Amino acid sequence: MERVLVLNASYEPLNVCSVRRAHVLVWKGKAEVLESHGQPLRTSSSTFTRPHVIRLVTYVRVPRGVTKRISRRVLFARDGWKCVYCGTEGNRLTLDHVVPRSRGGTSVWENVVTSCAPCNHRKGDRLLEETSMTLHRPPRPPTPVLFIRLATEHVPDVWRRYLPGLEAAAAAA
Repeated sequence: MERVLVLNASYEPLNVCSVRRAHVLVWKGKAEVLESHGQPLRTSSSTFTRPHVIRLVTYVRVPRGVTKRISRRVLFARDGWKCVYCGTEGNRLTLDHVVPRSRGGTSVWENVVTSCAPCNHRKGDRLLEETSMTLHRPPRPPTPVLFIRLATEHVPDVWRRYLPGLEAAAAAA
């Protein structure tokens, strides 16, 4: 399925949508086409520009305090599909709470990390200070670019100029 990058009026990446949804937004005057495909959209009586990147005409306020629900796929992609303690890649990755839930830790982006099963077992329900383990980087909420990267199999070259930090997200995914 063809995907279209949706930018806020401020050129901030918001989402990815279908060509049909993007065309409807443009046709209703709610968005403008910034980049288009070579092949137009055709009906029996009309021809339209096939959008590739659109920008909303009016600014949409995105709530910053509200973050998306934690999923293992996004967590593992955020951490580069590597254990944040030892750096091993690939198999047997688990979700670990930096401050264990048994010690009052919560399931928020700033407290969950990707861990291999041996490191997770070694850490157990202890705090980092009680172990000899350290984090390679502090956990933070994923960027919108990461969600866009995960929403599409391939990021078209034309999108790259609108997606700051894509290289980091691509390395993580």
